[in-house]
Amino acid sequence: MTSSPRSSLTAAARRGLSVGAAVLAVSLATAAAIAPPSAPSAAENLATYIESHAQALDVPPTVAAAEISRGEYSATAGYATLAAEGTNHAWAKMVLLAGGWPQSDENVTVLLRWMRQENGANNWWNRNNPLNNGWGSGGGGGTGRYASLVVAAQKAAEALGKNGGYAGIVANLAASSPTAVTEAAIWASPWASGHYANGDHWHYTDVPVVMAPAGAWG
Repeated sequence: MTSSPRSSLTAAARRGLSVGAAVLAVSLATAAAIAPPSAPSAAENLATYIESHAQALDVPPTVAAAEISRGEYSATAGYATLAAEGTNHAWAKMVLLAGGWPQSDENVTVLLRWMRQENGANNWWNRNNPLNNGWGSGGGGGTGRYASLVVAAQKAAEALGKNGGYAGIVANLAASSPTAVTEAAIWASPWASGHYANGDHWHYTDVPVVMAPAGAWG
């Protein structure tokens, strides 16, 4: 059977469309293959810059390394911390804190020895007045009582700072003088009428750590 011209033309058109589609697909694939690359990212640009501008530092082997000095930091315990500790050592530091004097080993040692001379080590908190201070305690000759050991520490510092007769003690506490120097100033002062026999009644053994009753701190 012979095809009509119409049928032949349609078949040819179809073949042409198929060929055209194939050509178009090849063209698109070729265009995709030769498309320009995407722009580099900011991180890639930075890496390229660093690489192209790399620097080096050559140090002669004879150069000695510098020593680095770093400051030291410390914290000073406050009233609440010292009261919570609750010992005679803590009270000695509290007096120094109240007076604005260094809480050095020398100063703490002197105050502990002084407290022992006044009340003994095992009952150092007697009448909440470890140094038998008459300043604001309501008792002459140091026989008064304070509301708490915290108040006693503050009043001891006040007594030392406001009475010119104790200027030598204050100066040595401020300077953290050797214990012998500060103790000599205590003996020479009017704090004790007997002046501790100018040191003959002074004791130098270590003062043990002794807790006061919790209620003594207020």
